[in-house]
Amino acid sequence: MGEWDRHDPPGVRRHLEYPRIPLFGLLERTAAAYPNAPALWFRGLTMTYGELLRAVYRCANALRGLGVREGDRVALMMPNAPQYVIAYYGILKAGGIVAQVNPLYVEREIEHQLVDCGARVMVVADHLYPKVAAVAPNTGLQTVLVARMTGAAEMGPGAISFEETLQKASDADPAVPVRPDAVAVLQYTGGTTGVAKGAMLTHANLVANALQTHEWFRTRQRPPGEHRVLTLLPLFHCYGMTCCMNHGIVTGAQLILVPRLDIDELMATIRETRPTSFPGVPTMYAAVLSYPRADEYGVSAIELCNSGGAPMPLEIMRQFEERFGATITEGYGLSEASPVTHINPVNGLRKPGSIGLPVSDTDYKIVDVETGTRELPPGEDGELIVRGPQVMAGYWGMEEETRGALREFDGQVWLYTGDICRRDEDGYVYVTDRKKDMIVAGGYNIYPREVEEVLYLHPAVREAAVVGVADPYRGETVKAFLALKPGHSVTPEELDRHCRRHLAPFKVPRLFEFREQLPKSAVGKVLRRVLAEEERRKQSAG
Repeated sequence: MGEWDRHDPPGVRRHLEYPRIPLFGLLERTAAAYPNAPALWFRGLTMTYGELLRAVYRCANALRGLGVREGDRVALMMPNAPQYVIAYYGILKAGGIVAQVNPLYVEREIEHQLVDCGARVMVVADHLYPKVAAVAPNTGLQTVLVARMTGAAEMGPGAISFEETLQKASDADPAVPVRPDAVAVLQYTGGTTGVAKGAMLTHANLVANALQTHEWFRTRQRPPGEHRVLTLLPLFHCYGMTCCMNHGIVTGAQLILVPRLDIDELMATIRETRPTSFPGVPTMYAAVLSYPRADEYGVSAIELCNSGGAPMPLEIMRQFEERFGATITEGYGLSEASPVTHINPVNGLRKPGSIGLPVSDTDYKIVDVETGTRELPPGEDGELIVRGPQVMAGYWGMEEETRGALREFDGQVWLYTGDICRRDEDGYVYVTDRKKDMIVAGGYNIYPREVEEVLYLHPAVREAAVVGVADPYRGETVKAFLALKPGHSVTPEELDRHCRRHLAPFKVPRLFEFREQLPKSAVGKVLRRVLAEEERRKQSAG
């Protein structure tokens, strides 16, 4: 496919055969082969694959009883818990489409998404139910299944117990015919470029991406019954959905479900369960590194980490690997591609700081930002475009946005990612930034990622985010927001000197602001756009 073929990791096949089955077929295969293998762990409770499949069939039959039919959207709003996994596969088994709803959303965002997808049925955790109840009259919701997690919510009109409804349902296979090319999931993007859009991911997209991910890690994977995936990444996010849940189920892994990043609970969970793999984002690895006496919690049981969602600071990667002995491989994906398109080799040539090579049956190009019609040579920054069996069918109800994202190049349809990247002579890809994040100061292009990497080299810095703020002289200037490690301190003058040692003068931040925490997305990605918007509002008010 490209110059990267010669660097494909040993044992990884460039082309795979994908079974023409719905996504839940992967769970059925694993449950048939390993019915007694542990499938889920949640706060001390466990469930085998056989028990999980029966619960999924009960859920599917219950949803059919509520009128869910092929193609109906069922909204799912829940943190990581067994009910999430059961509901997700139960919706698919009933012939429905999972409409993922972020539990952190406020009422306005929930209402928009429910109206957009047209869901008549929803599954929600009890402590989140009040937000749903507040907007339900403005949507098409008819039935809300409330899952018991905290016992906190009183149920209103149209709400019924998820657990009690499943208990009354049959655990026989409902045998609903589902086409592999049917839409399985509406994966809503974060809305960083405007209103949230529902990427239509088909069963075939998600099966392909689970198997592509499995192929990449296959030579380092533990066998069923021994493979334990620390599932801290939110399952409602595409990264957690594929790299923890769907990929974990393909491998017969036990999913160690952690509902949120509470560092004390996370470390206690690691000590109790001794996970063997940990898909995450850089802030999660940084949190473990900073934890007092982390070495005493069995972190060294983790053999393999794949990092995505945000660029991995090289200093955090180095410290984590040296201290705990795990291998961290950086990867890349986006909701519109199920999400994985690139991963650094686990075996073979690994290039820290790179997102690596395309996974099996995936092609990419770097094209000019202005027109997207001219392929660029190695070393030049441009927009990353990708093609493969994991790429979405389009955006739900948004034809114009679909045409903007899925465009023809050289007679084939490619997904235009909106990310600025470059490739080296070996075909390894480096993310420079998103198109819209670039700072232009005094005519110079500045990429926040590069400045953040330098800030992370300072021993006092725990989190860093760099944005452009309006400047009457330079057009924009560089501002850095920082959260420091516990017990550390540093002055703006010291940071200025540190940056000047590593960056051209025009890239050095002119402004520094210190905070306890930086704003983050549901998966722990630092949100530059929130900080940039705060700055714009401050300047408008001033």
